[in-house]
This record gives sequence, C-alpha cells and structure tokens, in this order.
Amino acid sequence: MKITNLSTLILAIFCLVFLNSCKNEKKQTDPASEENTTEEVASEENNTEKAPVILFFGTSLTAGLGLDTAEAYPALIQKKIDSLHIDFEVVNAGLSGETTASGLNRLDWVLKQNVAVLVIELGANDGLRGVSLDETKSNLEEIIKIAREKNPEVKIILAGMQIPPNMGEEYTAEFRSLFPDLVREYDLKLIPFLLEGVAGNSELNQQDGIHPTAEGQQILADNVWEILKGEVQ
Repeated sequence: MKITNLSTLILAIFCLVFLNSCKNEKKQTDPASEENTTEEVASEENNTEKAPVILFFGTSLTAGLGLDTAEAYPALIQKKIDSLHIDFEVVNAGLSGETTASGLNRLDWVLKQNVAVLVIELGANDGLRGVSLDETKSNLEEIIKIAREKNPEVKIILAGMQIPPNMGEEYTAEFRSLFPDLVREYDLKLIPFLLEGVAGNSELNQQDGIHPTAEGQQILADNVWEILKGEVQ
C-alpha cells in the first residue's frame, strides 16, 4: 500500500514538472508572444512621449501679474486646446519686468523643451523705459534666429504692442511699426495688438491701469487664439 502511494506521488510530481517545462518552452519560442511583447513596449514608449509645446515667452502680461496663473491667457489657451482635443502643451514663460535683452539672455533655457510654436510677447517694457528701438529690434531678431537654429520647423508668432505717447510721437510711432516690420522681414505671424479691446479700459485693467483683470485676460486669449488657431489646427 505504501509503495503504491509513493509511486503515485512520484508520477504526479513528474507530470507537474513536465507540464511546467512545456509552458516555459512555448513562452520562450512562441514568435507571436515575442511580437505582442514588443508591441506593448512600443505602445508604452509612445504613451510617454511629451506633446509638442506652445511656448508663451513674454512679460508680466503673459505671466498674469496680479492674478492666479490659471487666469492668465496662456492657461486659457490651454483650456481651449484641450476642449478641441488638440495635442499641444502650453508653457507660460512670462516673467514680470522682462525686456528683450533679458529675454534673450534666458532664451536657451526656455528652448530646452520641444517647442513647436513660439509666441513672443516682448518689447513693452523696452518701450516704457525708452530703450533704443534699434536695440529692441536687434534683440528680437536674435531671439527669432536662435529659435530657428534650435528648431528650423518652429512656428513663430509675434505679439504686436503699443505704448502711451509719453516718449514722444516719433518714438511711439516707430515702436508700433517695429513689430509688423519684423513679421514681414522674417516671415512670421502677427498678433496686431495683444491688448486690443483691453488697453485704456479701466474696467478690464487692474488698479495700475496696465495689467488686465481676469476678464481682460480672456480678451487677450481671444486675440491670441485668432492667430494661433491657424498654426495648431
């Protein structure tokens, strides 16, 4: 009786080992299994790829000074893009007090991302400080050239700006024309005037009379989207 039970146990162990061996062999040699595994890995890698970036490179107007970041126009553009199921990531690189010179100095750092669309909102602080128009133009030209060297396929949009007549009629007029001149020279897209519909309206600006309220930022977003939509759709 004991011998019979022992024989039965040995036979059961042998069958179990044999079955496991067959399973392992199939797993190692089945081409279909290897193909499926490769496809799964590739799928995972694709899912981890980052979306192309729309980089808003500008001043406190872009940063949304005095407001929550979610109220600034770049964040509103992201909401618009998401609602349309467009695969872009918006990055707000606005910095209060930014001039074209300081923007040029930090350009390499902000371009370390996969920038597909670059929206340049710089120059307003130059104008308010009376910076030489030649210097402002030269800095913007360098920003454009460096961005294209980094990515020849990058789409560049320049935000037009105007300033109060404090600096004199001639300076003010030349400042206003600087942006469309650059657009023609470098084949860019132009937002004619970023603050269109907001500048000079006390109800749409904060107490300083310069920076838009949340409602004003929504109008800025509309002004930007009017040009940007043709570059992302």
